[in-house]
This record gives sequence, C-alpha cells and structure tokens, in this order.
Amino acid sequence: MIKHFINLEWKQYFRSSYWQKSLGLNILLVFFALYFIVLFSFFGFFLLKIIKKVYPEQDPFVVANGFLFFWIMIDLMMRFFLQKLPVMSVKPLLTLPIKRSTIVNYVLGKSALNFFNFLPLFAIIPFSIMLIRDDYATPMIITWMFTMIILVFIINFFNFIVEAFSAEKELSFLPLIAVIGTLYGLDYFNILPIKSAIGNALIAVANNPILILIPTAILLLCYWYNFKILRDKLFLDGSLKSKVQEVKVANLSWTKRFGDIAPFMQLDLKLIWRNKRTKSSAFLMVIGLLYGLFFYTQPIYRDSLYAASFVGIFSTGIFLISFGQFIPAWDSGYYKMLMSQNIKYEQYLRSKFILMILSVAIMFVLGIPYIYFGWKILAVHFAAAVYNIGINSHIMLYGGSFNRKKIDLNQRAAFNYQGTGAVQWIIGLPIMLIPLILFSILNYFVAFEVALAFLILIGIVGIVLHKKLMRMITQRYLDSKYKMIDAFSQDN
Repeated sequence: MIKHFINLEWKQYFRSSYWQKSLGLNILLVFFALYFIVLFSFFGFFLLKIIKKVYPEQDPFVVANGFLFFWIMIDLMMRFFLQKLPVMSVKPLLTLPIKRSTIVNYVLGKSALNFFNFLPLFAIIPFSIMLIRDDYATPMIITWMFTMIILVFIINFFNFIVEAFSAEKELSFLPLIAVIGTLYGLDYFNILPIKSAIGNALIAVANNPILILIPTAILLLCYWYNFKILRDKLFLDGSLKSKVQEVKVANLSWTKRFGDIAPFMQLDLKLIWRNKRTKSSAFLMVIGLLYGLFFYTQPIYRDSLYAASFVGIFSTGIFLISFGQFIPAWDSGYYKMLMSQNIKYEQYLRSKFILMILSVAIMFVLGIPYIYFGWKILAVHFAAAVYNIGINSHIMLYGGSFNRKKIDLNQRAAFNYQGTGAVQWIIGLPIMLIPLILFSILNYFVAFEVALAFLILIGIVGIVLHKKLMRMITQRYLDSKYKMIDAFSQDN
C-alpha cells in the first residue's frame, strides 16, 4: 500500500500544471539545495578548526555541545515558519478499504524525508569524522552522531505538535517566540543554565551509549502523539463542520475618493479583515513597526547605518511584502468567476497597488519616532519608503503574474506557507538585497547623502514611470490569465 501511495504522489506531482510550467524554478530550487548542502558540509569539516582557534584552551567537543542549545532554538523556529506537514489528498482514499493508520504513517514517514532533516546531516557527519580523526574515541563519537540524528527527527515531529496546537490561533507564532525568548533570557542572565545542561546531557549520552534510549523514547513519543492527532482528524466529514461568526461591517466609504478602483479596494479590505490568512498580513505591520528596536537599541547597528537601509525597507514595506507576494493568489478561490466579469484588469491591479503604497506611507509616519536614534535613521527610512513605493511595489505586482498556487484563506493565519513557491523566494532577492547593496556601496565609497539621494531618485523614477510600468504589468497578467485560471482550478 505504501508503494501505491508513492506511485500516486509521483503521478500527481509530475502531472500538475505547476511542475510543467515552472520547470526552470524547480531547477533553481535544486541549485539552492546544492548550495546549502555544500555550505553545511564545508562548515562540518572546518568547525573543529574554527573552535580550536576561537577557544584554544577548551575541549572543542564540549564547546560544540554547549552551542547546540542555540541550534535547537533556531532550527525549531525555522521549521515552524517554513516546514509544513506533507499534504496528501486523502478524501478519495477514505472511501476505500484502507486503514487510517496506514495513511497517517505514510504522511508522517513522508515528513521524515524532508530536506530540513537531511541538511543537518551534512554538517553532523563531517564534524563526527573530523573528531574521530582528532583522536576522539570512535564509539563515543558514533553514539553522539546517532544521538544528533535522533534529535533532528525529534525537532521535526515536535514542530508538527506545536503547529497543531497553534493552527487555529491568530498570530500563532507569538507563543513560540515568547517561549524561545524566555529560554534564551533565562540562560543569558544565568538564571537557568540551559545551554550547559543540554551540552552536558549530550556528552553524557555519548559516554554512556545505553542512555541513547532516552532520546529514542522521546522521538517515539513525539511520533505517537502526531499519529494520534492526525488519526483523530482523519474523517471524511472532517471539513464539513464550519464555524459561524458574526460579520461586522466596517465603514469603507472613504475609499470612494479613489474613483473607479474603490469597489476593488473595498473587496480587498473586506478580504483582508474577514479571513485568517490575509488578516495576518495586517497584524504583521505591528512587528514591522517595532522591528527597528531590535537593531537601533544596539550601538553597533545604530552607528553603522548599513542595517538602517535593511530595516527601513522591511519596516515600511512589511505589508507590501506579506500581501503583495501572493497577488493574485488571494483571489484564487474565485479567480475564474472574477475573470469572467466585464472589468478592466488594470483597475483590479491598481487597487492592490494603492493598498500597498498606502501601507508604506502609514508605516513611515508611524515610524517617525525612530528619530530618537538619530536623524540619519529617519532619513534612511524615508528613502526606503520612496524606494518601496516607486520600485518594490511594481516588482511585487510583476512577480505576482508568475503565481500558480492556490491559497485557502480559511487556513491558519500566521506564516502559513501554503501557496508559497519559488517565485516568493526569488522575488525576495531584488526586494531586499538591491537597495541594501546600492546604499552600502555608495555610503562606503562616496557619502551618506549621495547614497540617500540615489535611493530616493530611483524611487521617484519608478513613480514617474508608474503608468507605463502598470501597462506593461497588466499586459503580463493578461498574457498569463488563462494559465492562472487553469492552475488555480487545481489542488496544488
């Protein structure tokens, strides 16, 4: 039966329109995967030398285990934001004589083959080899290596448990960040020596192989709990029960001043406020507004100004990024109906463009108190806002024409990566890196004022050419119209 499942998954993946129409993007993803594999392998082979150079008077093995606390925290957060439980079309299978336990075991087994689980091995195994070559006891290092592999899978299944409890909550990432921040604070202020406790525990397991049964038992417990959660939800009528909520009608009459795009703006605002997934884009503006406090409260970042360009782009463009990257996938559920109406596509796109630039302006105004850290920081934020309005808004709209993945608006809100493809990751490079690189180069080799003026000038050029750019972007959407209708009609 497992072989049959694999065969069905293989056919579904390679017969989907997304695979056939995005072969180049899939090749690029393979390139990125190879890049990280080489990076982790390089880190694994040279970590021992790095530790010896930085901590010459300490045991490198003890030092490495002491820092595993930070790796566990970072890995858990990355998985929570990026890794989701594998999706399988189970409804057709529930009408067949197939045990639910078989389906659940297949889904959980499929999650164990995730790239997140294999990537750490390219650092763990080379580091173990280098330790053995450095005359560490081979049985001890092999036991440690298998313990680390078990730990990777514990984090994998524990992440799904965390997601299961936070799936129905708004801003579900906040409890996780709060817990991790608290643990880090307890260790940093020496209230609880968590870092040393985890390091000593792993060394104890390495010295006493019988103790490897403890992490193995924890792994089995996490697997069993995931199995229980999924099996309890695996019913044919599981998605028929709906939650009834009272709809509050907001006064959106102010949008009428935008003329013929007002109806589209009203629909977008209602969509944002009434759905979990889109509502998170609005709530993330709070995080974007406070993002600078993580940098500017530290003199090293406040004085360098290089971080200010990154913070300015991110802080003023948080809604532009989180909402804009999924245009028009937000409307994928009724995109076919929308495209059958007698409407101008340019009006449809302009409404989303206006929402994005309004968010940039609002975020800049709300961020004016950052002048407390210096007028240069506020000046950089202003330049970043102009750049976002003139350049990044158009890049976001253009990138949306490549979206081919459907989005379920009723799914969990925060950091739900359903509908995320290579387009979203690729488009992030010019959005964030180009202004950072341009500002940094000019600020270093010429002058701060020149770097500032250059960002503003580029943004103004984008604003001046807005109509021409919109015509080009609209034509791109029209050319892709039927491809998107076909893709959004499928369950990716």
